[in-house]
Amino acid sequence: MSASMSPARTRAALRASARISMDLLLVLVGTAVALWLLGRMWSVVWPLVVGLLLTTLTWPFARFLRRHGWPSALAASVVTLLFLAVTAGAVALIAVPVASQSGELTDGVVEGIERVREWAAGPPLNIGDDQITSALDSATARLQDSVGSIFSTLATGVGTVVDGVVTAVLALFLMFFFLKDGPRFLPWLARQLPGRLAVDVPTVAERGWDTLGAFVRSQAAVGLLDAVLIGIGLWVLDVPLVFPLAVLTFLCAFVPIIGALFAGFVAVLIALVSNGVTDALIVLAIIVVVQQLEGNVFQPMIQSRGLGLHAAVVLLAVTLGGSLAGIVGSLLAVPAAALIAVVWNYVRDQLSDPPGDPEGGPDAAPGSDPEPARTALAS
Repeated sequence: MSASMSPARTRAALRASARISMDLLLVLVGTAVALWLLGRMWSVVWPLVVGLLLTTLTWPFARFLRRHGWPSALAASVVTLLFLAVTAGAVALIAVPVASQSGELTDGVVEGIERVREWAAGPPLNIGDDQITSALDSATARLQDSVGSIFSTLATGVGTVVDGVVTAVLALFLMFFFLKDGPRFLPWLARQLPGRLAVDVPTVAERGWDTLGAFVRSQAAVGLLDAVLIGIGLWVLDVPLVFPLAVLTFLCAFVPIIGALFAGFVAVLIALVSNGVTDALIVLAIIVVVQQLEGNVFQPMIQSRGLGLHAAVVLLAVTLGGSLAGIVGSLLAVPAAALIAVVWNYVRDQLSDPPGDPEGGPDAAPGSDPEPARTALAS
């Protein structure tokens, strides 16, 4: 005879499920409100995030100068100027060789277009000059019909460029102030918060800072690996501008998806106009292989070790961030996931019983306070 369900246990299970569902709903509503507020303040939040990431990249040198007796303002000024010099030098390493070989590249582009036209005229396509002319006329007519949309697109692009310049300038100033006054922030924050928050929030902030530093270092390691592997491939194929292309690959590694596509497109284009179609296809294959290794092997492994995240979590975070917020989401997905993990681990430590002395256990003395033990464990 089968046992019948207990009405009391059923009601208790339903009540527990209802309470859990209500708690989850409140958490989701709070998260949605926080994300909405973040979106409304994004014009301020985005420069702040970029400034923090740049500060994590330049802080080791500023810390070295401060430890050797340099005033904080002087150390921050020197590091900021050096950062600008290094950035300008990287741009020069790319722009100067390209400008010096611009004539050869232009001739190569014209020759490459002519090769493509001759290839299209032969079998199996057999596209004649009249068909090419007709296609060009059709494209010109469509271009003339869409002049208005082109101007609106250009205006949007100019606005995006202006926003990018403003963001870069604000981020640079914020980086200077973070380098100058950063060590004073946590003590100041502890004085502003009451009770346990004066300990918890600065502790989480310090761990989050270490996590951001690990993210920037891991991203730089991945970019360096890409630059070396792709640079070796270009050097073996005797493609011109190997060093500028390697530098461009390293810099573009900090911008996920679009950065890799842009650097790869430039490398394939230069290989096409200088070495021909065969070498261009080989360069394309090299870039595809390196990018696949980066996205599926190198980046998850390096970032999972530096950030304490599993490689699968890194992949899922990048995918989710890209689907929700595009390029910016892909860029911030991994550090955001790492920061969430930092907060979760700290909260879990605070809510867990100390090992060997569980709260309320038989060995706990009446009226004993477990908070000192928890604080010691967290520290």
